[in-house]
Amino acid sequence: MSAFDRPEADRVFDGGDMDCGSGLILLLRQNLLDTPEGGVLEMRSSERTVADELPPWCRMVGHEYLGTVEESPGHWRHFLRRLADESAQLEEDKQKARNYEWRVRVRSTGNRAATAYARNFSLTIGQPASFDESDDHPSALEHVLAALAAELVNGFATHCRQAGLEIDDLECTAKGRLHDVLAQVGLSDGDPSLSRIDLSLFATSPAKGAALRSAWETVRKRSPLLQTLAKSCDMHDRFVVM
Repeated sequence: MSAFDRPEADRVFDGGDMDCGSGLILLLRQNLLDTPEGGVLEMRSSERTVADELPPWCRMVGHEYLGTVEESPGHWRHFLRRLADESAQLEEDKQKARNYEWRVRVRSTGNRAATAYARNFSLTIGQPASFDESDDHPSALEHVLAALAAELVNGFATHCRQAGLEIDDLECTAKGRLHDVLAQVGLSDGDPSLSRIDLSLFATSPAKGAALRSAWETVRKRSPLLQTLAKSCDMHDRFVVM
């Protein structure tokens, strides 16, 4: 498809950098339902694999794949014609998503380390907590904080791409404290749980601060880890636009 014969879209949505395994198909089906039958849906994307996966998906579910335009390096516009009713399949997919379980298997590998296996990858986790400046492996607490910060950084980046907000640089720091750190090592009968987490997200962007702050609030509300941990400890976060 050339830049001159692309069809006029009845509906446009931006999938950002989501791939088909991260919920993009749910969004695609929802937007197809909001496209008139026989109409054209334009999906914008910055994820390379979508261009390969979209044509066979359309053939499988009964829509017409019209073509793809690479608008600029790393940014594609995909065009589909709606030829099928997605309502039943969308409800089935939503139910599958609601019932989905994430599974991890962890095995002790000795020397204060364990290996976690999830899907097609593995990672090594050190002791529950460590006071050393250096170790062979990150502690379990560091993995929790790193997972929280990564969830926010990746979620914010994806949301900004979908909203058309340009981000030049993005970084998050996460700090955690325990109620009674001595309880974790068996020197106290106190509470070893996390008492406080401090998050700082730093974004460099030409976009207006109000739009970025609105995006940050949306990502905070959608964050599974942040919303879970906020129910059990004091969660403090700040958002800084530079």
